[in-house]
Amino acid sequence: MPEIWLSYGSTDIVLDIKAENLDKKIEPKGTNLTDLEISSRLEQIDLTKPTELVILEYSKAVQKVISMLLEKYNQKSIPKPKILVDKSNFHILKNIISDPTLIISEFDTSQLPNSNLIFIGEMEFDGLFGFNTISTKLIRRFGKDHMLAAYEKRNGNLPAPGENLQTFTVAQKFTDTFDISAIEIVANSLGVVDLSVGHPSTTTSISKSLSAIAINEVGKHRAIIISTGKENSDQTFGRSLSSLWNCSEAIKEEGLAILLAECRYGIGSEAIQQYIEGRMSLDRLKSPAKYIDGMEDLLFLTEIGKKFQIGIVSILPELYTKKLDMLSFGGIKHAMDHILKIQGARQKISIVSDGSRVLLR
Repeated sequence: MPEIWLSYGSTDIVLDIKAENLDKKIEPKGTNLTDLEISSRLEQIDLTKPTELVILEYSKAVQKVISMLLEKYNQKSIPKPKILVDKSNFHILKNIISDPTLIISEFDTSQLPNSNLIFIGEMEFDGLFGFNTISTKLIRRFGKDHMLAAYEKRNGNLPAPGENLQTFTVAQKFTDTFDISAIEIVANSLGVVDLSVGHPSTTTSISKSLSAIAINEVGKHRAIIISTGKENSDQTFGRSLSSLWNCSEAIKEEGLAILLAECRYGIGSEAIQQYIEGRMSLDRLKSPAKYIDGMEDLLFLTEIGKKFQIGIVSILPELYTKKLDMLSFGGIKHAMDHILKIQGARQKISIVSDGSRVLLR
């Protein structure tokens, strides 16, 4: 019996599956950069200039790049930069970075027009923008007034991860107004695959590297179990949905996708929360007068739910998942038992171990 370990929150859990039920295990590809290669690319940063590093979202790849950058400051005996962290990740960085000489503060909107800022982030896919980059992170957090324009330019009512979309130009225009720098990272579970330094409008060029390691031509499947992979990718329900969008094209009509996402910080989407509480109708999603955070995910979830069934292994209250027409499972074994009961004891199941970094076709 194969033993497959899948990420779930801050831990890994085992999926016991018989060999005859395992179709394939799908993972991102890619050749990792050596430390020397990463260090060489970071040489583009002028360490003598006053610098503040901004982390909008944590990942192990981001942590590695920051560590290597700080080591350069040590080697050249230059005072280390201040680290600014988005509120939602502040507690994580405080626990991980133990260097007492570092100043770690919370980042806010008023600091955005500062040419000393270097944003560090790992690129992923995005159902609304095609790619989740420094530019899209900035517009989502600090450009709420521009999000309606992006939402109105969406490519239909289904997610389009990995596509070159008009919505992305809205995010780029927003970011172009700021004199800031970025370190954009492409990674897999083993390390950094690509890295670009420059203005956020130029670092997005490594989206080609992300597509190269992520795209898997796998055809259509009746049953897929999807782990988001990275710990930060399943902290909230809204965040975990990106992994579902990345795999949605590979699920047959009336098939079943089961998302493995702890969601320890709850829903994490204002629009979905309002819908669950009965404060938002689905009719508002097609042509809203105002954008509400996570509106596109609620729209995508509603439309995709018409094509195939969605289940989730999480700590979310079943009341929430029922409202969203999702199956709720208390553990991965319960999910497996359900698949084999509904689809047959010989059903083949595909396993996605790093859903935030794959794109199934």
